[in-house]
Amino acid sequence: MSQAIANPQQSAIGNVATVALAVGFITLSAKISIPFWPVPMTMQVATILLVAGLGGLRFGVASVGAYLAAGAAGLPVFAGTPEKGVGLVYMFGPTGGYLFGFLVAAILVGWATDRFGRRLGSLSMPLGLALIYALGVAWLAQFVPNDKLFAFGIAPFLFGDLCKVALAAFLVIAAPATLTRWVRGRD
Repeated sequence: MSQAIANPQQSAIGNVATVALAVGFITLSAKISIPFWPVPMTMQVATILLVAGLGGLRFGVASVGAYLAAGAAGLPVFAGTPEKGVGLVYMFGPTGGYLFGFLVAAILVGWATDRFGRRLGSLSMPLGLALIYALGVAWLAQFVPNDKLFAFGIAPFLFGDLCKVALAAFLVIAAPATLTRWVRGRD
């Protein structure tokens, strides 16, 4: 008999706690800045892909959705907050499309992981990054001239993000089965 059937209240508490832990992990990844050229690098992209790759669709969407909700509520969870603003003001600023792209990437990677397993699901991570960029640049077009979109919205981040995709894929594939069972056991 599964834990969810044996004690639904305990399972719900475990779900909330696990998602809260993932939100904390995503927040921490946004706050730690690694000196990099031409712009400092955070580990948000890797963490978003890692959470979805380990936990699947439900956990990935719940975690990234809760992260975005916390930011919308004004908690300083995003990179550059509170210095660059908080809440919806920040979310509707130049980086808003990338934030929404995190959710879309979590949907794709989580679905692929559920459908094909961790190894093959990890192959969807580059497409997840492409979706983050597509939504990010489409939104950024409101703030930056079209001829500068690649230079401002992709070029400074591409090499670092490709390294983060590789890191996330490696960690998802190499993760012990007990970790993924623990994360997924919270469904």
